[in-house]
Amino acid sequence: MTARRNGADVPLGGPKPRTLLAALLLAEGRVLNADRLISIIWDEAPPESASSLLHTYVSTLRRAFQQPDGEPGAILTEQSGYRIELTGCTVDLLEFARLTAEGDSAAGAGDHEAAEQRYGQALDQWQGPALGGLKSRFAATEAARLADQRLDVLEKRIDCAFALGRGAGLVNELTALVAEHPLRERLRGQLMTALWTTGRQADALRCYQAGRGLLVEELGVEPGPELRALHQRILRGDGVAHEPGAPAAPKSEERPAPLREASGGPCLLPPDITDFTGRTTEAATLTKPAARRVAISGKPGSGKSSLAVHVSHLLRSRFPDGQLYVALRGAQQSPVDAVEVLGRFLRALGVADAELPVGLDERVELYRTLSASKRLLVVLDDAADERQVRPLLPSGDDCLCVLTSRVRLAALDSTEHIDLQVLDDKTGLALLTQIVGGTRIAAEPDAARTLVHLCGNLPLAVRIIGARLAARPDWRPSRLVPRLREQRKFLNELAIGDLEVRGSLALSYRGLGDLERSALRRLGWLGVPDFGAWLVSVLLSVPPDDAEDIVEGLVRAQLLDVVSNDGSGVTRYRLHDLIRVFGWERAEAEEDAEQLRLAVRQAADEWYRLVEWASGGTPVRALRPAAPGPATTPELVSTDALGEPLAWFDAEQAALVHIVERASELGLADPAVRLATALCSSSFAVENHFHYWWRTHTAALEAARQTGDLSGQGLLLAGLGWLRSEQDRLDEAADYYAQALEAYAEVDDVRGQAVTRMMLSSVRREQARLPEALKLLGEALPVLSRLGDPRAEARAHHGRGMVLTELGRLPEARTELERALTRYRVLPDDHGVALVLRSLGIVHRAAGRLAEAERACTQGLDLLRGAGDRLMIAYATQALVKVHIRQGRRNTGELHAKLEDALATCREMQDGFGQALMLRTLGELELVRGEPDSARRHLELALTWCDALSLPLWRARNLRDLAAAQRALGRQAESDATHAEAQALFTRYGAREAGEPRMSVKTASGNGKAVCTEHH
Repeated sequence: MTARRNGADVPLGGPKPRTLLAALLLAEGRVLNADRLISIIWDEAPPESASSLLHTYVSTLRRAFQQPDGEPGAILTEQSGYRIELTGCTVDLLEFARLTAEGDSAAGAGDHEAAEQRYGQALDQWQGPALGGLKSRFAATEAARLADQRLDVLEKRIDCAFALGRGAGLVNELTALVAEHPLRERLRGQLMTALWTTGRQADALRCYQAGRGLLVEELGVEPGPELRALHQRILRGDGVAHEPGAPAAPKSEERPAPLREASGGPCLLPPDITDFTGRTTEAATLTKPAARRVAISGKPGSGKSSLAVHVSHLLRSRFPDGQLYVALRGAQQSPVDAVEVLGRFLRALGVADAELPVGLDERVELYRTLSASKRLLVVLDDAADERQVRPLLPSGDDCLCVLTSRVRLAALDSTEHIDLQVLDDKTGLALLTQIVGGTRIAAEPDAARTLVHLCGNLPLAVRIIGARLAARPDWRPSRLVPRLREQRKFLNELAIGDLEVRGSLALSYRGLGDLERSALRRLGWLGVPDFGAWLVSVLLSVPPDDAEDIVEGLVRAQLLDVVSNDGSGVTRYRLHDLIRVFGWERAEAEEDAEQLRLAVRQAADEWYRLVEWASGGTPVRALRPAAPGPATTPELVSTDALGEPLAWFDAEQAALVHIVERASELGLADPAVRLATALCSSSFAVENHFHYWWRTHTAALEAARQTGDLSGQGLLLAGLGWLRSEQDRLDEAADYYAQALEAYAEVDDVRGQAVTRMMLSSVRREQARLPEALKLLGEALPVLSRLGDPRAEARAHHGRGMVLTELGRLPEARTELERALTRYRVLPDDHGVALVLRSLGIVHRAAGRLAEAERACTQGLDLLRGAGDRLMIAYATQALVKVHIRQGRRNTGELHAKLEDALATCREMQDGFGQALMLRTLGELELVRGEPDSARRHLELALTWCDALSLPLWRARNLRDLAAAQRALGRQAESDATHAEAQALFTRYGAREAGEPRMSVKTASGNGKAVCTEHH
């Protein structure tokens, strides 16, 4: 498991971060949640610190993949998990898959020369065993799977060599491969054929006997039908032994008829699907010798019937007494009656019309009697339910019954179940390639992949798009992409001949009850990505228990997917993209537009109330710009069934963004503004989900502007100012705050203006515009005090304390902070208390009261840990470490580790100012440790951040420390210039450091290293 950049190895850390990287790469861009990654890394015994260690490993990999220009690494945080962004990367496994797919396409087109070349190039990607060096159970399982894929491609390459007449030269290679994989029948068949084509019939027969002996001894099974049929051909001497190019074994997954035993019974199967692709695992379940009854369920268009028919053709030789098939039309209004089906089956099995019983019971008895002694394959396709199929089940122990249904036939005993999912990306592309042809797909691979995604990876949809392209050789795949992107025409495009996605979905839709159809329509029209059952209760105004029943009905009909459980064990659901569009169509056709808008308003209002509930335990680092109005619809959902609030919120984030955007799109400005504003006081702020914050606010702002809602515009503009402030984009933040003040002034909202001035003051403080920051707070505080808003008052006193600290007016700063502390404690607000304690610790530290500083910082850090605010824990850790540096603590290694962890948190949460702060403090620590060159490197990197964020005071502080490092390195002139620049900045902005003496440099005893000490 290695990574390289420009030919040089990238350091990945130990086995565990490498296992994490392997898991993310194998997911090919899909999100893996934290619980899944923990189970992968530590198998079944994760340590208590697994979550924090996982964050550390992610940070390690991000640093490893960080670009030279400072852009973050390839691992992205998505909802409750992580995914890897593969853009710009080459992954050997993906290259192997791509080249294999190209080889499959060439082989399917009969171009064995090109296919052999592509398979060879695919095999060249291997440089030893897969996932070498990883020891977890996950790695062992995946390595075995990948090794099997490699052997499959190797066998395909050998097939091509036979087709090109080069099989005779493969005897030595095949002999070694069979020795290495003695139970792999396809390789053994290829070796037997290679021996046979070189005239070594006896050796070929001995090879068969050796393989048969191993299979019987180790697995207790006879060779499969293909190997037995080849053995018989060699015994009989069929064909010309030395014929050039005689194929030894089937190409790809096909099984040519000459290698099957002839079937003497009736065959009612439909024709085989010659371009069938994928479903290897499912086919293995159907074809294993012990299988007796297998039920395949899946959503409309998932390929249930295709899988059943294709595998049935592969199994014909195993069931010489006949293969029976019936389409039961279970999804239609008039399913086929069991009496009629039994009549067909009995006639096929030789029962004359004159001897055919009339009644159902008598036909069942005769059918069971006949099937008891036969080896029959029975395919019951598209069953309505268990009642329809029970009379049709064969009774013989040597029979196999394959059933397909849109519902899970859970009540059938002694039945294995296959829940058929949509195709993965690779298989979907391979299916499209099989239908359209490799040349056209290879010409536009990105467009082809997009088509598969737009089809939702549903086999029926991919097959239809493929058929349309195949019917129009003049069309490029990219021609259909914009047509599929247009929702109103989406399902129109997915139709050709008698294949139609809309018609397939309509059959299932007609089979639903009224409430289930209404739920499908409204969920589709709302378009939410995933949801809990409570949403159906809100959309239909039904009790929660009824909503659970409605959701269960949609799941049973395969029109709704169970996605996962959130962190509290509450089940979440999702509509497949095509089913969502179908539901949207039905809503547009069958429902009143105003009723649909009312349902969206009701849902948005309920989400707002639930966000308020969930945010009760969420630490917030700033004050909401202003209080939004109350929700206008009655409360519908009890929070008792929603589990733990923060886990609920984490699971709902994508849905919350969508509902704000959907309400805004429909012109529902009130609920959109209300919900967007509530969200910026939630973990959108705490976890730095900036992209969600931006999307909700800009969408709601557009709706507020369209409806002329100035109060709403003020709220959202202030929220955008807060967002840009959190992102350290201070000029933009100030501009948004200015726009918010204008909007509030037009509606004479004095509280909104006061809170916005207070928030703007934080920006001005960071920009070192300290007098202006103090003036803004002076204007805001009397208004907030008069309005009786203790939380806002506390925030304003805290802000004044921080500005006064910067100005060096430490006694006044302490007074303001103690006022803030008193108000937060009365509220009570432990999170606010914690933030003020950290600021108070900084005042004590600046005044030289280090014991009091340590006490305040420690108390603040403990409270933040209880609140779970990861970013502010990092900041509080930095403040306490800095006190310990001033105290001359000797455990510098431990302090260094704490700062590195804090830096990793800031990097993960995209906090540029935090990174600058942690890097500067690491530089200070390195100075104390007598490592001035290391200090210089940290401080120069911190300086880069300060310049990028336009933070003049912090630039000055870094320059002052950098001057000390340069002086310790003997670069006196450079140090003097750097210190002079720092002092000029301190003086220009009136900062407290302007009057502080310059750092002194002394030599630490015993090691000869320069050590810097700071005076206060």
